[in-house]
Amino acid sequence: MRAVTAKIERSRAFVTVFLKEVKENLRDRRTLVSAFLTGPLLGPIMLVMLLNITLNREFNKAEQPLPVPVIGANYAPNLIAALKAGGIVPTAAIGNPEVAVHKQDADVVLRISPDFVTSWRKGEPVQVEVVYDSSQRDANTAVERVSQLVESYARQQGAMRLVARGLAPSTAWPVVAARRDQATAQARAALMFSILPYFFVLTVFMGGMYLAIDLTAGERERQSLEPLFANPVSRWKILAGKLAAICVFSVASLLISLVAFGVVGRFLPTEKLGMELDLGLHFSGHVLLLMLPLIVLLAALQSMVAAFAKSYREAQTYLSLLMFVPVLPSILLSTMPIKAQAWMYAVPLLGQHLGIMQLLRGDGIDMQQMALCLTGSLVAAVLGVLVTAHLYQSERLAISS
Repeated sequence: MRAVTAKIERSRAFVTVFLKEVKENLRDRRTLVSAFLTGPLLGPIMLVMLLNITLNREFNKAEQPLPVPVIGANYAPNLIAALKAGGIVPTAAIGNPEVAVHKQDADVVLRISPDFVTSWRKGEPVQVEVVYDSSQRDANTAVERVSQLVESYARQQGAMRLVARGLAPSTAWPVVAARRDQATAQARAALMFSILPYFFVLTVFMGGMYLAIDLTAGERERQSLEPLFANPVSRWKILAGKLAAICVFSVASLLISLVAFGVVGRFLPTEKLGMELDLGLHFSGHVLLLMLPLIVLLAALQSMVAAFAKSYREAQTYLSLLMFVPVLPSILLSTMPIKAQAWMYAVPLLGQHLGIMQLLRGDGIDMQQMALCLTGSLVAAVLGVLVTAHLYQSERLAISS
């Protein structure tokens, strides 16, 4: 009877360890802040704030009257009138326009050549300089707006010259390039929100990081790991309970992040940009499914790295460096745009990035791609768990010094 009871107690070791770690870390403020506030909410809040500020500034420059210093405005009164009709407010000339745009005293400066009138009367091309600094990204909208108005005025006057000579305006353009953009509204939005896959991976990482540190290096430093290992319970059951606790916190963090992105996505002015962003239940469900094996893999990696640390602070340093690994696929695909191949979906992190990007584009992810992504990440997760389990067999893990 005692043997049966002992067997039952050992079989419950996994659940006991799991519940113990969850309860203890629910009382830890640092873990709660990282898993349920900093990790899942920082990304959505930063994204909506930065995009709203940036887009509102760009919309203001595109729609509101735009002050532009004009040099030689008296040489081309008709051009100035056309610019005013387009919302440009000519201001006083400045002495050195090159220095002004370089120092950001002006986004763009218009300089009209003194021989404008002479060349215009002769029917010759006239020069209008648009002075700007292309390295100042904030000035791009103003430069485009002024350039388009000047070019529109030039085409209008060119057409009038042809009509005056008895020629059709289309004579000057024997070939017209008709653009047919095949990108959908969702596909255009995917370009702007391509950082979302990294945010999701980072959320999972942050959700379980402090828990992984505390359950390994923290207990080791507090000398509570050795009494735990002294119990007549298999080490792998202890590890399984700890990994399950880390995964639960990571999943909860990811769910909060998905809900947060779904909420803040409604406050982004994507319609004004001709874009469509769908972060609803269909998107969230597929992202959660794609991320499940990666959650186990990251939990195993965090526990493995923390096992090599002798103190809580040392483990925190190691895992902070490990945090840069999830950004590699985003950097790779942003600097080297490549066509997705089937085998890429089987690579952990890269497969999740490609899958989430397809969901953002509205293309969906087929069963083969989903299977490759889940299988590749699951195999890597199993290998990570096995390596970590091997480390847990070492007696040195329980020694704090």
